[in-house]
Amino acid sequence: MNQHRPPHEPPIAELRFSFARSGGPGGQNVNKVESKAVLRWDLTRSRAVPGAVRARFVERYRHRITVDGELVLASQRYRDRERNVADCVEKLRAMLAEVAAPPKPRRPTRPTRASRERRLAEKSARGRRKAERRERDGRE
Repeated sequence: MNQHRPPHEPPIAELRFSFARSGGPGGQNVNKVESKAVLRWDLTRSRAVPGAVRARFVERYRHRITVDGELVLASQRYRDRERNVADCVEKLRAMLAEVAAPPKPRRPTRPTRASRERRLAEKSARGRRKAERRERDGRE
């Protein structure tokens, strides 16, 4: 087993592919050739991804994961099967790379004194402008 695989490298042995007919224009072969690639990866049983990365992956992409814990990706960008398979693997690689590093914790900040004063000055100016508008409308 290759233990030195980076965390954003998908476990190729665990991926299953199925194929279907692509939608959209495609000429003579559109109704005959199954070029759309559908990737399925059983994320819950995979030992290739560390637990923390798996948890972030599930949280981030929960809408793409079935009730059984299987990730489903599809590609029909290209007109040939092999390029769509490569596209699916590339999509998975990008998804894993996105969740590989833990997010930086948010450090709460406070508005500066000058920004608070600007905000209050803008509010009072806006209020004066509206008050002047009311006075003019009342005289006419």
